[in-house]
Amino acid sequence: MTEIDLEKENKAIAQEYKELLRISYQTLTPEDKKLIRKAFDVSVEAHKEQRRKSGEAYIFHPIAVAKIVASEIGLGATSIAAALLHDVVEDTPTTIQDIERLFNPKVAQIVEGLTKISMVQKDLNASLQAENFRKMILTLNDDVRVILIKLADRLHNMQTMESMQEDKQTKIASETLYIYAPLAHRLGLYNIKTKLEDLGLKYTEPAVYNDIVSKIKETKEEQDAYIADITAVLKTALDEEAIEYIIKGRPKSIYSIRRKMKAQNVSFDEVYDKFALRIVYKSNPHDEKFLAWKIYSIVTDHYRPSPSRLRDWISSPKSTGYEALHITVMGPKGRWVEVQVRSERMDEIAEKGYAAHYKYKNGATEESGLDVWLNLLKEALENSETNAVDFVEDFKMNLYSKEIFVFTPKGEIKSLPKGATSLDFAFSIHSEIGIRTRGTRVNGKLVPLNFELKSGDQIEVITSQHQKPTVNWLDYVTTSRAKTKIKNVLNENTKKIGEEGKELLTRKLKHLKITLNESVVNELVNFFKLKTSLDLFYRVGIGAIENQQLKDYAAQKSNTFINFFKNKMKRSPSTADEDIHKPIISSSYDMLVFGKEHDKLDYKLSPCCNPIPGDDVFGFVTINEGIKVHKKDCPNAIGMQSNYAYRIMTAKWIDSSQEEFKAIINITGMDVLGLTNQLTKVISNNMHVNIQSISLSTDAGIFHGQVAVIVQNNTILKKMINNIKKIDGIDKVTRVYKT
Repeated sequence: MTEIDLEKENKAIAQEYKELLRISYQTLTPEDKKLIRKAFDVSVEAHKEQRRKSGEAYIFHPIAVAKIVASEIGLGATSIAAALLHDVVEDTPTTIQDIERLFNPKVAQIVEGLTKISMVQKDLNASLQAENFRKMILTLNDDVRVILIKLADRLHNMQTMESMQEDKQTKIASETLYIYAPLAHRLGLYNIKTKLEDLGLKYTEPAVYNDIVSKIKETKEEQDAYIADITAVLKTALDEEAIEYIIKGRPKSIYSIRRKMKAQNVSFDEVYDKFALRIVYKSNPHDEKFLAWKIYSIVTDHYRPSPSRLRDWISSPKSTGYEALHITVMGPKGRWVEVQVRSERMDEIAEKGYAAHYKYKNGATEESGLDVWLNLLKEALENSETNAVDFVEDFKMNLYSKEIFVFTPKGEIKSLPKGATSLDFAFSIHSEIGIRTRGTRVNGKLVPLNFELKSGDQIEVITSQHQKPTVNWLDYVTTSRAKTKIKNVLNENTKKIGEEGKELLTRKLKHLKITLNESVVNELVNFFKLKTSLDLFYRVGIGAIENQQLKDYAAQKSNTFINFFKNKMKRSPSTADEDIHKPIISSSYDMLVFGKEHDKLDYKLSPCCNPIPGDDVFGFVTINEGIKVHKKDCPNAIGMQSNYAYRIMTAKWIDSSQEEFKAIINITGMDVLGLTNQLTKVISNNMHVNIQSISLSTDAGIFHGQVAVIVQNNTILKKMINNIKKIDGIDKVTRVYKT
C-alpha cells in the first residue's frame, strides 16, 4: 500500500471515530470520551497489522460495531469501549488482565464474555452449535451487554459478508436467522432484528430475496404516491387538532413479506398490507394514552378499520416493553394499510429497546437498567441440565413466541406465549401452584389442563396438597419454565421411589441369603439390562421387578461357572460406586408408542436404517407390512415425508416402567356395613395407585362397584386385586379389558 493510501486510510479512521462520538445516543461526559479515546487507541495499535477479507484495515470493523452499539442499541461509554476492544484479546497478544489494568473490571468482564463466545470452535455440528449458543446465552448471567455487543458484531459481519466463501455465508446467515434475530426481537431491538432477518434471507435464499427487492423497487413510486395520498388526508385532520407529530412511510421488511408469502401461499402482489405508515406524536407522560386514542379516532374517521386487526399494546405493553397502537384500515383503491401510532417515548423504546427503558426511568443508570433486562431472559437459564439442542429450542421458542394476555381471578394481567395452556398459566403464577394444580377454570368453566388459552381469558387454578405432576403433564405444557419444573419434580419423585426400592431390595435379597453391595448392584443392573443403579432401585420400588426374577438372579449367582463369566464381564467397581451415589436418572427406553395418544401398535424395525431404542424415529404405514419404523435421519426419510406425508406417524421410545396405564376393576359382594370405606382405604393404601373414578351401588343387599385406577405395571395391579379380595364381604374381583 502506498504512503498516500495509508494517509487516506488514517484520515478515514479518524473520521469514523468522530462520527462515533457524534451519533452516541447517550450524553457522553469528558470522562466517557476519555475512556472511549483510550479504547480506540488500544484497538488501533492492537489491530494495526490486520486486514479484513475485503482488504480494508481491520480497525474499521470494531469502530462499526461500536457505532451500532452507540446509536442503534443506544448503550453508554462502557459498552462503546468494550465494542472497540471486542476482538483485541482473541486476535492479538493483549490479555484480559491487560484490559483490566488499562481500563476497569467492567470493561474487562464484557470483553472476556465476548471472547468466550468467539473462542468456541467455529465448524460445528448441530449439537455443538447449540452448545455454542448455550454458552452465549449463559453469559447473560454476567452482563446482558455482552449479548447486545455480540448482536452489533453479528449485524456488521452480516453487512460485510460479500467477500466470504458461499458455504460460510450460508452457515453464518442460517445461524443469524436461527438465534440472533430472535434474540434481537426479545430485547426489543426491532430495527436490528429486521436488518438481521433481511440479510439472513439475502444469503440463505438469494433468488427469493433479489426477486422481492426488485419488485419493491418497481412498485416504490406507486407506494410512495399511495402513502402520500393517505398522509395528506391525515395531516389536515391532525393539524386541526393541534397535535405535534411526524408521519413516516414504513416499508414492510423483505423477510416479513417472504414469511407472509410462505405462510399464506400467496404471490408478492397478493400480500395485502405491504403499505404501512407510522404516526409519532409529541406528548407529556400524562396525555400520552389520551392522545394515542385521539389519533386512533381521527384515523378511523377517514378510513374504515378492520376490527379484528386492532392491536392495543399501550394498555398492555409486550413483555419486551414495546408500546403502540396498530390499526389496519381500508385505504384508497381497496388496499389495506397498517397505521402505527406511538409517542416519541414509545418510538424510542421500539427502536432502542433496552437503552431507552432506563433513559425514561427517573435517575436510573445504565447499571440499574440492566437488572430489569436480565430478569427478562434469566428464566430460560433456570435448567441447564437439559441437552443443548433442547435448551436452544426451548429458549428460541420463548424468544420468538407471540404473546397472549390473560387475566387472574383478581383481574391482574399476565402475558404468556401464544399456544400456552391453562397448566402453563398455573406455573407462570408460581411453580408451587403449578405442581399442586388439580384443575383449571377458564372464564368460569372447568377445562382440561392442556386447554389452549386465548387473549382475554380469565383463569382460576384449583390446587390440592395431594396433587403431584405425572409424566403426561410434559405433553400438557409448552413453556420451558413449566417443563423444567415438572421434570425436576418427576426426577425427585423417581429418586424417592428409588430410595424406598433400595431398602426393599436389601430385604428381599436378605431372604435369598444375598447381601446388597456394590458388586451385587452391578450384577443386578447387568442382569436386568439396565443403565444405572437408580433404574434398578426405581423398578424395585414400583414393583416392576418381581420376586421370581430376583430368585432367577440368585439361582444364576449360585452357579459358580456362570458366575465366573459374569465377573469377567462385570463393570468396574468405580462405576457401581458412582451409580449408587450419583443422582442420575437414566431411563431404559424399551417400548415404542405411536401418535399423540401414545398408542401401542404392532410394528417392524426397518432394515434400511436399523433404529435402536432411544433413536429419534417415526412410523411409516406400508401397504403390505404394517407399520415400519425408520430413524428420522434415515436416507429415505425425506422422500417418504414429502411424497407420503399422510402415511407418517409420530413415534417415540418410552420407558415401560415409567408408563402409566388405566385398569378397570369390577367388584361384587355382600353389602356389609363400612364396606365402601374399607374398599377405598385398601385401594388408597396401595403404593403408586391413583383412583381415576369410582362408582358403587347396592341392590337388595348385593354390592356392585366399578373402580378405574391408574397404575404403573401389572404387578401393582395384581397386588391391589389380591388385597381387595381379602376384604370381608367381597365375593368377586375381575378386571374389565374393554373400556
